[in-house]
Amino acid sequence: MSAWLDRLTQGLSRTREQLGGQLNVLLGRGPDVDEAFWSDLEDALIGADMGVTAVTEMVERLRDAAKRQALPDARAVLRHLAAEIAGELRLPDAADFIEASPSTVLVVGINGTGKTTTVGKLAKAAADAGRSVLIGSADTFRAAAVEQLHIWADRAGVPIVESERGTDPASVAFDAVRQAKANGTDLLLVDTAGRLHTSKDLMAELSKVKRIVERESDAPVRTLLVMDATTGQNGLTQAREFDSAVGIDAIALTKLDGTAKGGIAVAVVRDLGVPILRIGVGEGADDLKPFDPEEFAAALVGLE
Repeated sequence: MSAWLDRLTQGLSRTREQLGGQLNVLLGRGPDVDEAFWSDLEDALIGADMGVTAVTEMVERLRDAAKRQALPDARAVLRHLAAEIAGELRLPDAADFIEASPSTVLVVGINGTGKTTTVGKLAKAAADAGRSVLIGSADTFRAAAVEQLHIWADRAGVPIVESERGTDPASVAFDAVRQAKANGTDLLLVDTAGRLHTSKDLMAELSKVKRIVERESDAPVRTLLVMDATTGQNGLTQAREFDSAVGIDAIALTKLDGTAKGGIAVAVVRDLGVPILRIGVGEGADDLKPFDPEEFAAALVGLE
């Protein structure tokens, strides 16, 4: 097992204990695949916050596979579960725009999701890979955000475009795009102020920032929503609001190590129709990694 897969498996332990505990109960009852088995399997998956519609359809496909392939017992059915989960998480045309050069990424989310830390981790990973990186600190309301970014920028050896507290975020974003263009930067990461999805004024301000970045940037502009996995279905509601306001291109799903609701990954991809590009299972620089559906599904189900 790779070091990352080991960390991912450990990080998903709370979800797996909740989900796996119920799956083990199913297995412990014996090999019979009867109506009670299917009903309890649905309950277990819904309990992991995968979403009712996704679970219903997955279980229906598993039922069909059990008949067509004459699966011998409950364990054989559950082996197919990881493949079903991976299938839900895999989008055919999902491109990792964070890895593209040049690329301008607007990073959004509510307070407390780990947004600024995610910007720092992305900057360090890109710099470590030999790419030129610039951070735009457009969160001009929270002094701690700039301080956090400076710590990460120092670690990564990348520059920051910033301004005085209270400055119009759009003007900082404008300056960052201009500097990125002038320097031929591979990756521009624009950190925005964390905002409640229910605040119309703040969401309008975010829309303004995006308009200006799109107008000024020569590189493709994409919006990455940082979402806290511990918020479960509430986080999905927030994601819909951000998508409505600025259009979401992909998700970075953080704090998977702090929740028993890791199945929210399935609900997010299905509901928004956008890929998860990064997942986080800890505070360290190496605890945010590219998302692999098969790897995630295997760690989530935890069946050998």
